Amino acid sequence: MYELIGVTKQYRRGQERVDALAGVDLTLAQGDRLVIQGPTGGGKSTLLQMLGGLDRPTSGRVLLDGTDLAALPERKLTAVRGQNIGFVFQSFNLIPTLTAQENVETALVPLGVKPAERRSRAAEALESVGLGERSGHLPSELSGGQQQRVAIARALVKRPKVLLADEPTGNLDESMRDEIVELLEGLWKEHGLTFVMVTHDSAIARRAPRLATIRKGRITIKENPRAATPDRASAPVPGTASDPVEA
Repeated sequence: MYELIGVTKQYRRGQERVDALAGVDLTLAQGDRLVIQGPTGGGKSTLLQMLGGLDRPTSGRVLLDGTDLAALPERKLTAVRGQNIGFVFQSFNLIPTLTAQENVETALVPLGVKPAERRSRAAEALESVGLGERSGHLPSELSGGQQQRVAIARALVKRPKVLLADEPTGNLDESMRDEIVELLEGLWKEHGLTFVMVTHDSAIARRAPRLATIRKGRITIKENPRAATPDRASAPVPGTASDPVEA
């Protein structure tokens, strides 16, 4: 599925060079679930952007099913993202003038899905996140947790192989956090997704079968044998370490 080889990402901050990623090696098999933690500015979101083809490394390779995302022209990279990768962010990024149904359908328009199929698939996706009866509501008529459910449905309506989530519970209270995490875990198991989540919340991290910490652009990974996993064989991950994961 994913193989990252020597991935670096450097930025300029005035006269200073910032190493957001410093030689990251990482392998994820189809169906893996990885939670990433680390201090602010440590490289968490940068790594997620590399996995999603939203940014390109300064050096190294980002392979998705053998295709180097870093080497693709922008048109082909956009197509790969649209067909294979779903995104969920802390900000729900819903269009305020569109209903929940219409917001979910927007993910299918660039894929050339015909209107009747768009409507059917969007309705099915909303049902899968428990919002079938709220499909005609605007974002302003939904709670924060419901808006994030719409955003999850929008990510999954494309039927992606990969789901990437960047602080998806950051704007929610504790009860809503638990509901969204349980929903994401259920969808991961049901659809066999490769699921990578960035979070500051250690309670969420402890539920994951694989935990990663990024500090100063360097990654360490440990297994969590207490976490539930789907019935599948998991590929080993380079860089596995026994260090505790910290928020």
